[in-house]
Amino acid sequence: MPSHKETERKFLVQGSIYRQLAKGKYYCQAYLNDDPERAVRVRIIEDTAFLTIKGKNISITHPEYEYKIPLSDAQFMIDNLCIQPVIEKIRYRIPQGELIWEVDEFLGDNKGLVVAELELPEENYPFIIPAWIGKEVTSEGKYYNINLIKHPYKDWKKL
Repeated sequence: MPSHKETERKFLVQGSIYRQLAKGKYYCQAYLNDDPERAVRVRIIEDTAFLTIKGKNISITHPEYEYKIPLSDAQFMIDNLCIQPVIEKIRYRIPQGELIWEVDEFLGDNKGLVVAELELPEENYPFIIPAWIGKEVTSEGKYYNINLIKHPYKDWKKL
């Protein structure tokens, strides 16, 4: 496994107390591909932009490389090169000890979906689950951002 790796767990969120625990930031992101072996994402967080390459998960860990890019380049890629629609969300970063819960409140076609991710230093790293965290969905692909483009939350109730 390369040194650039991300180990994270994903959970549903119960209630809206997370909004009182941190200030949210607007995220807009889109994908340049939909290959199950790798994802290439363009993301804008307020006025800063990133290009991220993620490899396929091995358990709850995957290789990840992220680079800051010019905002105008990111906007052009999102508007002209990326798979549509884009993912829009408000992210709340909530510290808990040395870890940070990232709560994503989705907008647009995914409105109503709220998911929390916790990045861990290693797979078996111990952590405390706050009362506002619900069911773990780490292994459920439908909750991954790249899959929300093809199968948005608004359509789940119809299935």
